[in-house]
Amino acid sequence: HSPPEQPGDKPSETGEVQRKEVCRWPCRCPQVPACTPGVSLVKDGCGCCKVCAKQAGEPCNEADVCDPHKGLYCDYSEDEPRYETGVCAYLVAVGCELNGVYYTNGQTFQPNWLYKCLCVGGAIGCTPAFTPRLAGSPCARVPGRKKPGQSICGLGQHKQLQSTNYRLMSAYRSLPLVLKKKCLIQATPWTPCSRTCGIGISSRVTNDNRKCEMKKEKRLCFIQPCLTNMLKKIKIPKGKTCQPTFQLPTAEKLVFSGCSTTQRYKLTFCGVCLDKRCCIPNKSKMITVQFECPNEGFFRWKMMWITSCVCQRICSAPGDIFSQLKLL
Repeated sequence: HSPPEQPGDKPSETGEVQRKEVCRWPCRCPQVPACTPGVSLVKDGCGCCKVCAKQAGEPCNEADVCDPHKGLYCDYSEDEPRYETGVCAYLVAVGCELNGVYYTNGQTFQPNWLYKCLCVGGAIGCTPAFTPRLAGSPCARVPGRKKPGQSICGLGQHKQLQSTNYRLMSAYRSLPLVLKKKCLIQATPWTPCSRTCGIGISSRVTNDNRKCEMKKEKRLCFIQPCLTNMLKKIKIPKGKTCQPTFQLPTAEKLVFSGCSTTQRYKLTFCGVCLDKRCCIPNKSKMITVQFECPNEGFFRWKMMWITSCVCQRICSAPGDIFSQLKLL
């Protein structure tokens, strides 16, 4: 008689449920879909077509894969014994911390009313919270009214349309846009310096590179030296409450990660105030500094060179990724 069936066989006459085949070859792919913001466009589990990845709580199978960039996997535990259809769930991973608040892995939250965020394995990803207007624009040109192509909307309607279409804009949009070798240069604002005194790091995302790809770019920043009792060492003009900028008496070498610059620099620093205001960089340029390490050679870093500072009452903590958000 026939041998006993082994696990993994697909019997059709024993009464067991047969697992459905979801992959077909050769591949026949529909048009590449346009995924909603925050959803990854990935290759399906059959290795054939580009699809929008399934999100947490959505059904999944061998072909419909879960979003790998969000730490999701297809959990088949509830579909025993077929293990054919599962549900996308988060892998066990570390949570995230933002401005003193801890979020668990996979948790969605809204730290700012402009953005919705998701914690994935210690990293935070955000997308604009506005929903685009689905109906036709009421500002469309109407024949016989005004000049061809001229808008018929008032200022209030323009602002409403601008906010409702916010999600359609690039996450890295930064005006004015520049066209450089067929690449539309875009960049986020630089993040606040990671340190309030001493050498820190700030970053941004930009496509200003040879491949026109969005990449994270870092630079050194030096807002203030770490001096004890700063107010005693900075002379504030009589009748004033703030000194926006100051310089040290002599040019000095910069020290970073145990290495020092090959040149001496007389930097401009942001000053202090007698009231509760803080001074932050207002204008700056980018320079390249070279560091020399003992017995380890040289390395170069881009660095923010402060030219002027402004004193204001709105003070953001170092590392506040939402400090630059403004309503357009």
